[in-house]
Amino acid sequence: MNAVAPTFLPLYRQIKDLVLRSLEGGEWKPGEAIPSELELAARYRVSQGTVRKAIDELAGENLLVRRQGRGTYVATHSEPREEFRFLRLAPDEGEPGPYESRAFECRRGRASVEAARILDLRPGDAIIGIRRVLLFGGRPTVLEDIVLPGTIFKGLTADRLAEHPGSIYHLYETEFGTRMIRADEKLRAAAADASAATRLGVPAGTPLLSVERVAFTYGDRPVEWRRGLYRTDQHYYRNVLS
Repeated sequence: MNAVAPTFLPLYRQIKDLVLRSLEGGEWKPGEAIPSELELAARYRVSQGTVRKAIDELAGENLLVRRQGRGTYVATHSEPREEFRFLRLAPDEGEPGPYESRAFECRRGRASVEAARILDLRPGDAIIGIRRVLLFGGRPTVLEDIVLPGTIFKGLTADRLAEHPGSIYHLYETEFGTRMIRADEKLRAAAADASAATRLGVPAGTPLLSVERVAFTYGDRPVEWRRGLYRTDQHYYRNVLS
């Protein structure tokens, strides 16, 4: 049998992992500046160029934000550019504008087999279920069902959802210490059933876009399962491929 050769990460990848560990551990909070490249180079005993390459990758993954002349900061969902990073709906004309979130249900429950599989829980573990409508220009446009692990979001209520001034991901970040890093989505066509039609103000059977998302925090840990129905008569789903 041939021995398997050990795999060695390039030095900049090792530094990237160390910085990630500090981010995950909360050493630097969302919105805070991280140490300079020179300080990190001294801390990890590597060259500034090695640190720069690691930071460049983290910035490219939207975990850090470089600000010209000011330094590098931990990305936060309070930044305007983050608002539509995960909400990819755009109007037929113009740029995405402000929207209103109305949660009409927030309840605790137990994880089904499917929810447990998707969120890496055990069947029967505590979960929180949210139902809400997003309104653009006062017009109901998105109907969403959101499932969250109950242990992470303990204390989340409909009142807290209604009172928070920012996005729901900003709420997760600031009040529950959970930052969404990336998401996987699946899209397909759907027709509005009676309940969705009522909530979205369309006739039953209206064509909708169904979007299912699993969002992950640090360590590639799944912490949100979301299923949305989108009206596309005045909006379209926009993505950028590179």
